[in-house]
Formats: sequence, C-alpha cells, structure tokens
Amino acid sequence: MSFQAYLDNIEAKTGKTPNEFITLAREKGYDAPDVKATVIVNWLKEDFGLGRGHAMALVHVIKNGPQISDKHVGTDGTHRDDSNMLRLDGVDNRAADS
Repeated sequence: MSFQAYLDNIEAKTGKTPNEFITLAREKGYDAPDVKATVIVNWLKEDFGLGRGHAMALVHVIKNGPQISDKHVGTDGTHRDDSNMLRLDGVDNRAADS
C-alpha cells in the first residue's frame, strides 16, 4: 500500500484529512521535536481507533510535513507513490483538481 493510500484510508475511517490531524496535533503540542512517536500513536489509537501502521503514517506528516523519500516514487511495487509530496488536504480536494 502506498503512503498516500494509508492517508486516504485514515480519512475514510475517521472523516478527518491529514491536515486536520496536523492541526489537532499542534493544538496538543504533539508537533514539538521532543514529543515521542509513542505519545502520538497512543493518542491516535485511543481517540480515533487507528492501528500502529496508520498512526505512524500520521506521525510522519505531523513531524515532517508532506515530503517523503523518493525510494518508491515511480516504481511498480506495492508501495509505489506517484510523487514524493503527499496530499494532505483530503480526497475530495484531489478529486476537485481533476
């Protein structure tokens, strides 16, 4: 599953876009450099019912923003992403761009 697909699945499950999770994390101070991933994962599990893999995808965007490694960009594997920049504004906004 691509990184973007993880984020899209989170949105489908919770109704929240990655940008909305980033805002919530900032309000809690979870975007601070000293906040450990475990704290964020536990919050996402308790409040939103997310598993570790999906929570870690959100940890990445909360801590690092939308850019990901070029490792799987342009490949044909199961973890292939179209770009090294993730869309954090939600599936509906992507559909409106088409």
